[in-house]
Amino acid sequence: MTESSLSTIAARLGTIRARIAAATTAAGRAADSAQLVAVSKTHDAEACLEALAAGQRIFGENRVQEAQGKWPALRLRHPDLELHLIGPLQSNKVADAIALFDVIESLDREKLARALAAERDKGKRLPRLYIQVNTGEEEQKAGIGPKEAPAFIALCRDSLGLPVEGLMCIPPVDEEPAPHFALLAQLARQQGLPAISMGMSGDFEVAIRFGATHVRIGTAIFGERPKAAP
Repeated sequence: MTESSLSTIAARLGTIRARIAAATTAAGRAADSAQLVAVSKTHDAEACLEALAAGQRIFGENRVQEAQGKWPALRLRHPDLELHLIGPLQSNKVADAIALFDVIESLDREKLARALAAERDKGKRLPRLYIQVNTGEEEQKAGIGPKEAPAFIALCRDSLGLPVEGLMCIPPVDEEPAPHFALLAQLARQQGLPAISMGMSGDFEVAIRFGATHVRIGTAIFGERPKAAP
């Protein structure tokens, strides 16, 4: 990565932070009420270091294995960073995930919830958990359906005693996101969950208007994802 592209990351971060501050102010909220999760998936450690140097401390990754190869060394240099898993989590990767991540945003099924509880029962520390809600009820997308969400939240939080703090959603790409954000925010309020992770590079200001506490932004900070090697 060139020096100019690295400096661009810092500049883009500054722009995004200003837009977040403006959006929270426009929504009548405190300037620090929406936190930026810099989505660094597929980007290398050098890019992450540039963001860290610019003061960014919350990052999102999609895959456990990729994060394992990148973040332990970065955390040694920056122990105050916070790492979110925002992609699907396989049950057989739970032990690895809880050892690395501070927040898992993609809790979406009973098998995974019970796998997390089993690790807790072994004496392991669990990260903070968000339940992913499939607000568009898309068959190909992960997440619990909105109608099933209250019962699933009760199972996770009350029956299994998991540290559920919030909800996450990814609206359908071909639909207006506002109704999906409104639905997730309403569900979070009804369930007494303080964290609402929603909104990405193209729609985070709308998400903030509807109450997002965390916005997940990748492309607008790091640029287009690197192409996989042939």
